[in-house]
Amino acid sequence: MIKITIAGIGYVGLSNALLLSQH
Repeated sequence: MIKITIAGIGYVGLSNALLLSQH
């Protein structure tokens, strides 16, 4: 479960970075 949580956080961080780069 811990690995899934870390992967989730990483995915959210990557999504935020992509959104910021688009703006």
